Amino acid sequence: MRYENPALLPRSEVLATLERALAEPSWELRAASALVGAALNEDDREFVERCCALVAARAESGNQLLGLAGLCLGHTARRFRVLSGTSVALAESLAARAEADPSDVDGRALDGLDDIRGALGRL
Repeated sequence: MRYENPALLPRSEVLATLERALAEPSWELRAASALVGAALNEDDREFVERCCALVAARAESGNQLLGLAGLCLGHTARRFRVLSGTSVALAESLAARAEADPSDVDGRALDGLDDIRGALGRL
């Protein structure tokens, strides 16, 4: 098997896919691809941060998108070498939840916080 990074989708499609996945779990895989594609390719850092915040605010405990949102914040920090204070706090919160209960938020949130610390300097 060969892994390929997801493509960048138009912003409206990223948002629509995330919204649909938050309502219908069967869309989580598509939303994961859309979110990672944005984190790796989107030129608007604030848009990616808003997408991650949307997921964190609306996803239920155990939703795979929660850990992924933390990881995508890490990708964003590595790419841009900056992240808003709100997004850093969100990444810290998701990582703390992952550490406390991996069935709530998966460990990708911990990886994302490590990426943020590496990109922005130790927090």
